[in-house]
Amino acid sequence: MNSLILFMALGLSVVLIVGTIIIYLSKDLLVAILGSAVISLIASIFFLILQAPDVAITEAAIGAGLTTGILLYAMKKTGRYEDD
Repeated sequence: MNSLILFMALGLSVVLIVGTIIIYLSKDLLVAILGSAVISLIASIFFLILQAPDVAITEAAIGAGLTTGILLYAMKKTGRYEDD
């Protein structure tokens, strides 16, 4: 059972690193915002693995939900693509 949890945590860590690199290299703000939401959801899964469900629920609600909504609203008011 411990090896399964370790394997799952390793896989999620790789997804977090790849997602962070994609966000950093992206010039499309929508991709960056959605990538940030995915990273926040993966972080909430990590908190569930660490047996902290209250922190996981808060991370999912605030990190993925509220923050993504605010960033999408700000992107709508400004612009989608970064200027070169």
